[in-house]
Amino acid sequence: MDKDKRQLTEKELKRKNNFEQFNSKMQQNGYKTKNMIINIRQANCLGPLSMLPFMAFTFWIYHNVNGFDLEGISLGLAVVVFLLLLCLTILHELIHGITWGIFAKNHFHSIDFGIIWSSFSPYCTCSEPLKKWK
Repeated sequence: MDKDKRQLTEKELKRKNNFEQFNSKMQQNGYKTKNMIINIRQANCLGPLSMLPFMAFTFWIYHNVNGFDLEGISLGLAVVVFLLLLCLTILHELIHGITWGIFAKNHFHSIDFGIIWSSFSPYCTCSEPLKKWK
């Protein structure tokens, strides 16, 4: 097994097989596949990297309004920030699930949540295809 592959769970294998069958059917109907997949390592790098400009802007505003004192940072604050990020990550995945569940034909029966424990990456998936704007 190469370094970017991991053992898929039974549910993940089922979703992968369903996707491959759907993809094959679409190709037979004249559609073309455009692979836009990134692996989990790339996602874990690009996600925080894409947030840096927003974090820098927020820090800049906070600093200009309130000032900033490094002595004010404590272990308790670090724990609170970590828990806040954890809660916001869960909220982010819930927003995906709620939105996709509204538009899916089988609604929330088509939505699955999980965590890839090897990379501590939460995810939300929809087991049916949705229109691009949805």
